[in-house]
Amino acid sequence: MTLLPSAGAAFAHAADAIGGSDGSVIERSWETPDAFAVIFDRHADDIHRYIARRLGSDIADDLMAETFVIAFQRRRRYDLSYAHARPWLYGIATNLIRRHRREEARRLRALSRMAALPQGREDSGPEDAVTDKLGAGGTDGALAGALAELPARYRDVLLVTACGELDYEEAARALGIPVGTVRSRLHRARTRLRRALGGPERTPSTAPQKETDHG
Repeated sequence: MTLLPSAGAAFAHAADAIGGSDGSVIERSWETPDAFAVIFDRHADDIHRYIARRLGSDIADDLMAETFVIAFQRRRRYDLSYAHARPWLYGIATNLIRRHRREEARRLRALSRMAALPQGREDSGPEDAVTDKLGAGGTDGALAGALAELPARYRDVLLVTACGELDYEEAARALGIPVGTVRSRLHRARTRLRRALGGPERTPSTAPQKETDHG
């Protein structure tokens, strides 16, 4: 698949020659399309890693390429008030992943079956430890099985924050939902994972206050 017009060595030279924020590079690419190579060089590895963790490496190459094709085609619609393009790119990638919900769930269940240990499940810590494990790229059998059972909207928020390392505002921008909804879905995702992995329940005094899920 051809990622962008004039792909190849010209892009590498453009990436070396052009600096600035993502927003300024995207604006420059309106008149100089090769400048968009900088965005690819800055973020392609992260986007590929995110997709691979969710759907496997076999499909990650194609979806990463498609993410940047779409981003390039939509670059004139990019909100230049945002200096960093990572949330925008993760949003595009997540939308593409949504076409493969069943494949993702099947993959997670297969990982769960293949990685099952004799004792049935690993000891689990607080949900923050689960998030740290996801962020580091770890998905053991018990965790994979628990992720497979999460509603897709919860899984999106959990994985875009853990794997993509986006904060709440960035995740809201990526997924097109309010920040309150990000907080609510992330809390519910962590709660379900903790229960599935046999972790202790939070007491009312330590549990974060739930916010209304708007969608």
